[in-house]
Amino acid sequence: MEISKSPMITSRMEKLESLQLRRRKSLIVVVCLVLLSALGLTLHRIEERKPGYLGDLVNSKIRTKLHGEYTAKEGVQREGKESHGEPCGKNIEWLTNIDIKYPLRYAQRDIIVRPTPGIQRKSLTNISESLFPQPKTLLIDQNALLSDCPPPLDLEIPDTPTAPVNASLMHFGIATTMERLEDSAPYIARWLRHTGAKLFVIVIKPEKGPTPTSKQMAVKQAELRKQELDVTLLPPLKKGERYTETYFSLAKVMYTHRSKEASWFVLMDDDTFFPSMRALLAMLDKYDPAREYWIGAVSEMWWSVARYGMMAFGGAGIFLSRALAAVINEVYDVCTTEMHPAAGGDERVMRCVYGHTETKLTNEPDLHQMDIFGDLSGVYESGRLPLSLHHWKGEDGYPVDLMSLVMNICGDCFLQRWQFGQDTVLSNGYSIAVYPEGELANGLDFSKAEETWESRTVDDSVNPGTAHSMSPARPRLALDKQKIQYRLLESAFVNGAVRQSYLHKGKEGTDETDTLLVLYWRKEGQQ
Repeated sequence: MEISKSPMITSRMEKLESLQLRRRKSLIVVVCLVLLSALGLTLHRIEERKPGYLGDLVNSKIRTKLHGEYTAKEGVQREGKESHGEPCGKNIEWLTNIDIKYPLRYAQRDIIVRPTPGIQRKSLTNISESLFPQPKTLLIDQNALLSDCPPPLDLEIPDTPTAPVNASLMHFGIATTMERLEDSAPYIARWLRHTGAKLFVIVIKPEKGPTPTSKQMAVKQAELRKQELDVTLLPPLKKGERYTETYFSLAKVMYTHRSKEASWFVLMDDDTFFPSMRALLAMLDKYDPAREYWIGAVSEMWWSVARYGMMAFGGAGIFLSRALAAVINEVYDVCTTEMHPAAGGDERVMRCVYGHTETKLTNEPDLHQMDIFGDLSGVYESGRLPLSLHHWKGEDGYPVDLMSLVMNICGDCFLQRWQFGQDTVLSNGYSIAVYPEGELANGLDFSKAEETWESRTVDDSVNPGTAHSMSPARPRLALDKQKIQYRLLESAFVNGAVRQSYLHKGKEGTDETDTLLVLYWRKEGQQ
């Protein structure tokens, strides 16, 4: 017999069933969350062991020596002095504007510079802590904010001003085409602008195309002066003269158009770069422009010196004192008549000086003709501040304007070296080098330049090629074995700071990923 349920009992049973159902749903949710958490942890551990990540033993030497100490078995970072970082919210959308591959291993650090009186620039300054934290792997579609960053690194630097200097006592001169001037102008602006120094450009006819008109030169001159460059464009003294004749004529042109303050007249190429006008003036301050001085540098390659003689090579810059420039101006026509037609521009200066004065070359080895070739890392990683650089153009050239951008923050810190920890050396503006096989601990002599370059030798000479110019030097190291090199990829002004990006490319044909290390240089007190 069917027993009917009262409305009260029915209601209570329905409530009980509803409560039990909600409890079962809650339990299912909890179980799912636990399972998902366990699955995520498992995937995370698997991810760490994927090739190209922390557990990739192919890359273990690079990561071990650059970013802290890891166990050889599992690649797990041990507890120590390494910072785990702090929230920073750094925007990394700018990465989309540079040519890099993903996935990408990425790390960054802020550097706060503190100008300190009494500190001198050293060849190598030792810092006990590491430079970078463990890099993170970035995917192309991930969030544009970096989740954490290490605390800023404080660096004490020499108290050298970053403001432009007064170089009105200097006149510079180049002979070039309109096209090459257009290409060189941004680089020239890096060292010439706001200094009071004058630049005279003799515009020559290009190999192909017509000779620029006076109107075209006037337009270009006005354009450059709007960029706050004190530039004067002029035609050659004689129509149809050779480039070498035009180059020599720069001495006469600059002296003829000299200002009252002019004390030094500098002949140079359109790819000559002066990183520090302050250092250049300090060099000239040793000499009295009222006396006859011919200052420059011989080629770094002894073969060129043996062939062309003890002269100031033009690409490094030829510095004529006011007194010597006056003499050359007086004997210019005679020197031009006596000159061998095949003589180069800088050779013409040499022949005129040796033929009509008792002046001898004053060699300043920090001026660089850069006649050496191949990998020039040994020059740029030597810790020496060059007074001039040459031959930086071309497909395999060096972006000297970007390399030297950091000088706006830290003065004459260009190419200055800091050693971080036991294995990492920053050559400011050029590279970050990591020595994974204990080269630093084994006493690698950083007072000697690494001989990475190539040069021509001279038969029967005791000079092997560059001993007179690049000594002391040491043998080159094997890249990616004894030295892992991160080369400067780009540099830019960002909200008053200077960003530098250093790239190490993974080996082709392997699963090794590229690594990008980024530094933000800031002045003390700058946010």
